Amino acid sequence: MANTPNPMISKLLAPLQPKLAKPSWESENSNSNSNMLPSDHFGKPILLRGPERGGIFLTSDDNALAKQIEQLHKPDARYVNVRPLFHLVEEIIHRGSPNVEGPSLGQREAEGRLTLNGLEEVPELPLIVERISSEMTCKLLSGNDAHNVTLSVLNMLPHFSWEAKVVLTFAAFALTYGDFWLLVQIYSTNPLAKSMALMKRLPAMVEHTGAFKNRFEATNNLIRAMLEATRCIIEFGELPTMYVTDEDPEVKDAMCHFPIAVYWIIRSAVAAATQITTMSSRGVENMSATAESWELSNWAHKLKTISDHLRTTLSNLYELIAEKKQLDAYNMIKKIIYHTMHIDNMKVLKTLIYANDDVPPLYDGPVKRRVHLDVLRRKNVLLLISGLDITHEELYILEQSYTESKIQAYEIVWIPIKDPSVQWTDSMEVQLETLKASMPWYSVHHPSIIDHAVLKFLRDDWHFRGKPMLVVMDPQGRVLSPNAIHMMWIWQSHAFPFTSLREEALWEQETWRLELLVNGIDQKILDWIREEKYIFLYGGDDLEWIRKFTNEARAVARALRVPIEMVYVGRSHNKELVRKVCAAIIVEQLSHCWQDPTMVWYFWTRIESMIFSKFQLEKVHDHGDIILQEIQRLHSHDKSHGGWAILAKGSTIVVHGQGKLALTTLQEMEIWKEHALRDGFETGYGSHYRELHMREYPCHRIEFPSNVRIPNSMLCPECRRHMHRYNSFICCHEDFMTDAAAEISPALAAAAIADQFEA
Repeated sequence: MANTPNPMISKLLAPLQPKLAKPSWESENSNSNSNMLPSDHFGKPILLRGPERGGIFLTSDDNALAKQIEQLHKPDARYVNVRPLFHLVEEIIHRGSPNVEGPSLGQREAEGRLTLNGLEEVPELPLIVERISSEMTCKLLSGNDAHNVTLSVLNMLPHFSWEAKVVLTFAAFALTYGDFWLLVQIYSTNPLAKSMALMKRLPAMVEHTGAFKNRFEATNNLIRAMLEATRCIIEFGELPTMYVTDEDPEVKDAMCHFPIAVYWIIRSAVAAATQITTMSSRGVENMSATAESWELSNWAHKLKTISDHLRTTLSNLYELIAEKKQLDAYNMIKKIIYHTMHIDNMKVLKTLIYANDDVPPLYDGPVKRRVHLDVLRRKNVLLLISGLDITHEELYILEQSYTESKIQAYEIVWIPIKDPSVQWTDSMEVQLETLKASMPWYSVHHPSIIDHAVLKFLRDDWHFRGKPMLVVMDPQGRVLSPNAIHMMWIWQSHAFPFTSLREEALWEQETWRLELLVNGIDQKILDWIREEKYIFLYGGDDLEWIRKFTNEARAVARALRVPIEMVYVGRSHNKELVRKVCAAIIVEQLSHCWQDPTMVWYFWTRIESMIFSKFQLEKVHDHGDIILQEIQRLHSHDKSHGGWAILAKGSTIVVHGQGKLALTTLQEMEIWKEHALRDGFETGYGSHYRELHMREYPCHRIEFPSNVRIPNSMLCPECRRHMHRYNSFICCHEDFMTDAAAEISPALAAAAIADQFEA
């Protein structure tokens, strides 16, 4: 039922109301209020259910209402930053009733200056808010229904954006809301407030708060829904136009809901203002009625439905914007690193590590403190990029090379990489701190400071796949080598300054010799080389073959009276089985072997590094590259189930091949014995091995882990034809992996490869 205003009060309040321009809908030529009601497709007004003021608008098609609201929406070029005003609204709502969530204390303090500055930029905003508040109050006290009051407010704001309409109306409601709760909170201690409260009958209402419980709860729920829906519309207005526009499908879909959303936010503000304005004027006996509380709850539900849809759309748009921002940042990284000249390396390092100067982004391992990037200015920098799974062996060799080359004036910076899809844990934090403390160089303080665009650049341009890599930069920040880790493993400090030109020069100096395989690993083998002894380097994990091979080799050495030394170098994987084989070799005194697992790891890492170094120099299809062919053959033998052996005399490698042929050659010594006695052991053994090899003609397969770059095609190290390429899924259990590999026929000449190569 509509309230009839007291004529005396109206007369007293009239001079205090600001003069309003007559809304266009009340002009002489305008239609009556009944024509302001939304109509259906047949032009008939759609009725309001229940009491006119606060009744729920019922319609089966919101399009009619949306079109009517759009007719009142004629935005111009003016811009209003509504965020500061909305912060004030949140502040008033929160302080008026703590039951309604508002911004946190820290957020309010941080945004206080922004709020004042925002209002100062548009000095007429307070007047506009006052006019809207007066419009709502006058219409409501005059008995107008909520729908027409809503249209009246919209008609006052035709030139404002959607977000400005709702925030200005919300601010007008906040004035009414704040006035009410301010009197409630201070009337007992402030004489002026007490007199005003008595005039509004607030003390009687406070004494019977229990009777108002349902009404306050329904009103607070509606205000919460209004806040969330308003936040969504404001966020849409703040979307960066350089990444999303009104023509984007999701934005267009959301904009279709704006007229209805704005209508219901403003209408809810009108309804909530009605509750606040008339709460004290009604008798306590009317406060327990549930009809209006039910209506407020329904409006809150409708607003929640609208805001949920808008929030989902916003979430999708934020993801799209983040992707576009990351792409822009990624392209900027490429431009800075590859297409911009720099006077020093600071711009590049800040781009890759941390751009701001607010905190020191590096940790200095030797002095155990954080430092700024300036410590690297105009220095040769090696960026060690890896995950937390970098091994002790890798760090040991790197540290050894770094210590030996400290005089070369280059610095290593470890960039720990965290998979964004993996949640950071306390154990990972401990592992990070342990690694940083153990490294004698600089480390990035925490992987979280590495931007996502940088991670994309490392993956897409520098092809980081999880295995450690070493990017070399000169004092001007130019990339001299996209990955020098292979050079470090092969030549250690001799590879300085670790450039691609240096890598090519080192390969030009190399020949296929035993020192290339064992240099820097085992001094005993280097002594044998100087003594020009015959040396068998052999590997695999078949203990029975090892026993037969070593015993036959000793028998041949005794029969031909030649000095033969043997050393077991294990396999590149299946470490536990290799350890057991090595233990058996020592107990049975079969040969010399590497008891230190680091030596075995380093040997096979250098072999693999030689292949990848050739790949990086684009030598993979060089038919005349003997070193690459032999290294590929050795790598292939290691992946087979059986053993393998290399025979060298001093530095010269005579022959190497599969264990079965090597054993058969030794067992058939009587066939080539005379040849060996006449021309030398290496000649007799080598010629017979090659005869057996030509009969069986076994080809090879080359396997690579999924976290390294591999070529699109390779030549077989035996027949020099293109090998077939396969993708395979191999169990992580090494024993199973060995068995599975054995089932692949060598005749396929297949490369069992677990990932794709990016050219």
